[in-house]
Amino acid sequence: MAEGGPERRILILGGTTESAQLARSIERRRGFKVITSLAGRTRDPAPVPGGVRSGGFGGIEGLIRFVREEHIDVIIDATHPYAEQISRHAVVASRSTGVPLVRLERPPWPRQPGDRWALVDSVVEAARVVADYGRRCFLTVGAKELQAFANQERMWFLVRLVDQPAEPLPLLHYQVVTGRGPFTPDDERKLLQQHRVDMIVAKNSGGDATYGKIAAARALGLPVILVRRPIPPFDLPASAVFATAEDALAWLEKG
Repeated sequence: MAEGGPERRILILGGTTESAQLARSIERRRGFKVITSLAGRTRDPAPVPGGVRSGGFGGIEGLIRFVREEHIDVIIDATHPYAEQISRHAVVASRSTGVPLVRLERPPWPRQPGDRWALVDSVVEAARVVADYGRRCFLTVGAKELQAFANQERMWFLVRLVDQPAEPLPLLHYQVVTGRGPFTPDDERKLLQQHRVDMIVAKNSGGDATYGKIAAARALGLPVILVRRPIPPFDLPASAVFATAEDALAWLEKG
């Protein structure tokens, strides 16, 4: 970035730990202005530096309009690996406006010796087989996915959410705990033992913040039904996909 040149306006589609890290790093650099878009699903999101936009864009056309009206120079998709819809919208917005799109995505967790993983392709498939692995399940797939586990008469669920739900969950037998990561393996092990959990259902989100439950399951010998990541809804070249905020920032600074 040339000294004294115009600011480059960066739109981060955020909501992850990495997106907040990137926003902090960009905000400290001269020559950039960052706007982070949050989905608005949590009542009290962690603070993010720079400009913040909360709530959806109103579909693909809304995102395209925002990119044009705000004179965005780069779109960075740093959403959750399972947030398929917004990632698809980002691709369309980039192609429609000609604004470059890059993806910040943490790698999935690798299987370690001692892991008892049953890999499935969807939350619906996880719900179909959950009763084959236990009766007391730690369910950590997000509030929007819980309907798949409705009418499970033989199962009891420990559900962790960021916020206390405003309405009863669509589950027959359950208890809610709230919390925001990072969660340590020791704390997760204590939680599992306290509630006599005998299995876990999770998404392979990657990163350190929620890995504690995977490490705790391994230590306790518990099975984990792990939902594979969806096939990315975009065909970005490898050079436009970054595993860390540092890598994405280095790319920005080269531009």
